[in-house]
Amino acid sequence: MRHHDWSQLKSRAVSAADAVRLIPNGARAFLHGGAATPTPLVLALAARPDLEGLRLYHVHTEGPAPFLDPACAGRIRSVSLFTGAAARGPVAEGRADFMPVFLSDIPCLFQTRRLPLDAAILQLSPPDAHGWCTLGTSVDCARAAFDHARLIIAEINEQMPRTHGESLVPFSRISAFIATDRPLHTHEPAAESPTEARMGEIIADLVEDGSTLQMGIGAIPDAVLARLHHKHDLGIHTEMFSDRLVPLVESGAVTNRRKIVAPGRIVTAFVVGSQKVFDFVHDNPFVSFIGSEKTNDTATIRKNPKVVAINSALEVDLTGQVCADSMGHRIYSGIGGQMDFIRGAALSPGGKPIIALPATAKGGTVSRITAELKPGAGVVTTRGHVHWIVTEYGAVNLHGLTLRERGEALISVAHPDFRAGLRRDLARIRHFPAGQE
Repeated sequence: MRHHDWSQLKSRAVSAADAVRLIPNGARAFLHGGAATPTPLVLALAARPDLEGLRLYHVHTEGPAPFLDPACAGRIRSVSLFTGAAARGPVAEGRADFMPVFLSDIPCLFQTRRLPLDAAILQLSPPDAHGWCTLGTSVDCARAAFDHARLIIAEINEQMPRTHGESLVPFSRISAFIATDRPLHTHEPAAESPTEARMGEIIADLVEDGSTLQMGIGAIPDAVLARLHHKHDLGIHTEMFSDRLVPLVESGAVTNRRKIVAPGRIVTAFVVGSQKVFDFVHDNPFVSFIGSEKTNDTATIRKNPKVVAINSALEVDLTGQVCADSMGHRIYSGIGGQMDFIRGAALSPGGKPIIALPATAKGGTVSRITAELKPGAGVVTTRGHVHWIVTEYGAVNLHGLTLRERGEALISVAHPDFRAGLRRDLARIRHFPAGQE
């Protein structure tokens, strides 16, 4: 077998400007996201003066995003498949686009050429002696992008973790690459607030021994994970995880032995977090990175026992409709994997689909439990799919409840200051005398 020596292969590296020069005008390109955002290539792409008509598809990216600047208008058109903070303003102003799509469906867009990719702009770990790089921290939809794009433009970073699972990609497929040795973009976990701590306690009480967990990034999932160290035989099958999972694994609470899908292994599509989580996944066969069409496949998720899916929301109306991707018409994030896992958990034996949100927003002045959603609000989880709703005031299961019963249950976990008004709203909407509240 041919031996590949990275120290020698590095001599083939080109400048970032030369690498992105291969991308033709009018192309469609995928940009690696999250911690794997290839920032030097992003900067070079935005600085390329002759570029015209590039459509750049991506989930949330980290670091500078000059392709979203007004100066790139006409040259680069961003299409967010999940909108990060940098893209919210440009999308709202019409300078960038948002595509509502399940995370599980994105790879198929590339595979079927519904979205034909001319190029994939990726960040990879260095090749091993056999010539295999890895997609590092984000396999998700990057796997399909690598497999189906004509050109592969890569940043090969000495500090990108080498990950296991479906992360392997051949160095021989790379069209041009730059060689770097820089830290990845990190997210440090924040200290929890009293509200988040209380929600963490409530949700942790719903997690039984032998449960399979899916959790996103953020203070509430972190608060839950911090309170599960006394549990036994937990499994992880998730689209992503962050720092707080690492001490839970080290405590012995996570064994993955009761899972049906990939028993004995953590399954994820990507990770974000601090250097601690990058060190944890580096060359760790206990963690299997696979494409989001598999991590987020409802038919796969439901095979595992007691799936507890913990997802967030911006507001929930009194019928149980969950808005999670927009504030009215203003796009805030995206559909992501919420529906994939909410439905998968509902179909799992003993599963618990959970939507968790603080009872109020804007310093306690606005109730997130509302009589109706804002005009333009995106319903990510429908009232037919919703089960558990958790705030700091408790947990209610809406499954099997009538509209009136749902309203009453949701009011019970709303902030006390808003309950009387919500009862009046419910009485008006559901046509029963206010005295029967």
